[in-house]
Amino acid sequence: MGATNGVEVTGPLHERYDEILTDDALALIADLHRRFEGRRQELLAARKRRQDAVSAGADLDFLPETRAIREDPSWKVAPPAPGITDRRVEITGPTDRKMTINALNSGAKVWLADFEDANTPLWENMIGGQLNLRDALDRTIDFSTPEGKSYALKDDGELATIVVRPRGWHLDEKHILVDGRRTSGGIVDFALYFFHCARRQLDKGKGPYFYLPKMESHLEARLWNEIFVAAQEKLGIPRGTIRATVLIETIPAAFEMEEILYELREHSAGLNAGRWDYLFSIIKVHRTRGRRFLLPERNAVTMTAPFMRAYTELLVSTCHKRGAFAIGGMAAFIPSRRDAEVNERALAKVRDDKTRESGDGFDGSWVAHPDLVPVAMEIFDGVLGERPNQLDRLREDVAVKADDLLAVDATEGGITEAGLRSNINVALQYLAAWIGGNGAVAIHNLMEDAATAEISRSQIWQWLHNDVTLDDGPKVTRELVDRIIGEELAAIREAAGDAFDTELYERATELFKEVALADDYADFLTLPAYERMP
Repeated sequence: MGATNGVEVTGPLHERYDEILTDDALALIADLHRRFEGRRQELLAARKRRQDAVSAGADLDFLPETRAIREDPSWKVAPPAPGITDRRVEITGPTDRKMTINALNSGAKVWLADFEDANTPLWENMIGGQLNLRDALDRTIDFSTPEGKSYALKDDGELATIVVRPRGWHLDEKHILVDGRRTSGGIVDFALYFFHCARRQLDKGKGPYFYLPKMESHLEARLWNEIFVAAQEKLGIPRGTIRATVLIETIPAAFEMEEILYELREHSAGLNAGRWDYLFSIIKVHRTRGRRFLLPERNAVTMTAPFMRAYTELLVSTCHKRGAFAIGGMAAFIPSRRDAEVNERALAKVRDDKTRESGDGFDGSWVAHPDLVPVAMEIFDGVLGERPNQLDRLREDVAVKADDLLAVDATEGGITEAGLRSNINVALQYLAAWIGGNGAVAIHNLMEDAATAEISRSQIWQWLHNDVTLDDGPKVTRELVDRIIGEELAAIREAAGDAFDTELYERATELFKEVALADDYADFLTLPAYERMP
């Protein structure tokens, strides 16, 4: 597609793509790009400067320059918006056609329609997902399996509210160029959905709502707020119509929760405890800081670890102090239709997790599978009853200090060969699926997304660079990791049988070694992975 008014679409134009990539929608992308791309690049550079300071020995802390915002009791975020007043259970998943229908029909109050971590940014996924969301709002969406099973939407009153998660600030969209430069993936995802679906949502009595991922500072939230204002003005939609929930999934953002709410306050719908990416961020930010920040293996780190309790309790108290929703983390378990014992053990953990969250004051929580919606709903119903939320629980008993958020070394658990093998096995399976176009992958009865692979490869990188010796075995070396990669690939191949895709796993292994074993640490594995995509 040739350049029009400085906009060039380099991705293939499949059937109906012209319905999304209209001249007016592309003009909105171009306008936002020209106004805000320079700021995005400045903020990404600011991330690097802060990382350099931490790597040199500086500890993160609450910002002295924004103390007045934190100490001012007078400000609040906007009141709850229609369709997201009750958020007791939210389901997450990518925007493929089947998931769109199943998520909306699931009985959850909200569907996080994911263009980010549960999605692979294949061009076809990004534009096809926009079509699916618009078709869902128009009620023209349906889906049939090759076996003949059909899926269709329930009545509007029974459907979850759509909340779209665009890509983070660090990701580009290489198939849409403005003035010869790549655009921001986040701006593209936001602009296309807002342009096509904002009025459709308003006509249904709801609105254009978003989940904002991977932010590291309140200045990044300020940029989103300015984009929201500009887009609403451009389309003639009243200022404050957009509402956004921010995922607190980076350790720098945990120190700026209040400021993030403040920057977005006229558009804010709260904060979410994005706990798996938060663990990834803890490792990533402190990867060179030695054993003080050395986490035990992934499966040993639970929400009861002191630094995780500090993070979630601070999030609830911060949100409710400002009239904002606090949304809990994801239950990733996928119920098995063949193993009742696995189900029983896993569902007990899900119940414990949701009981803890609802008891702590969270207004809702995430699940990854429709079968978990009634489980989480039952737990939150038991606490909320007929109330839509528990914003009135101010948690004034919470007093979290910087040291509490950084108390990584108080986490119990070891580092074993089984943990190392698990990281390698899961990362290889996930990356093979990701490269193949699927970002939400069922592995060992868990729905895994990009955070899984990020934690797995980051832990291995950290163990290699901190001379870690396994509790039950040798020192972690490149030679050991290489050997286990070969053994785990053989196990995956045997389990998959004829379904094993040699070419995909070769590419996944190459990528995994690049982001886990190289001397230089890649900030996000999705960056080199995206460059391997068409």
